[in-house]
Amino acid sequence: MTLEITGKNIDITPAIRERLEFKFKKLEKFQLPLVNKHVMISKEPSKIFKIEASAAIPGGKIVASAEHNDLFGAITELYQKLERQINKQAHKPAARRASHSDKPVIEEDEVEAVDA
Repeated sequence: MTLEITGKNIDITPAIRERLEFKFKKLEKFQLPLVNKHVMISKEPSKIFKIEASAAIPGGKIVASAEHNDLFGAITELYQKLERQINKQAHKPAARRASHSDKPVIEEDEVEAVDA
């Protein structure tokens, strides 16, 4: 798994890299291949950590960002946002309204018999 991590005003430690790789590994449970995964971490002057992530999936791209006082809290928040987007994409074909066209059609004779 190749995960590109860029740090702005912060050094990427092995613990940060390990946490991000763990979270992206958990996203694989949706069986959607994530391609070109990129994470950018920056520390703002106001001591807030800002994380932005993007990844390509079949049929589109997912992008999420999170801000938090705690770096690992921001990573968790980012993971939750990515998880919601991937879950939505994974279940999109099942949620299509047109896929319900195979429901049984009631004939007019049956409707009259029910009304009587």
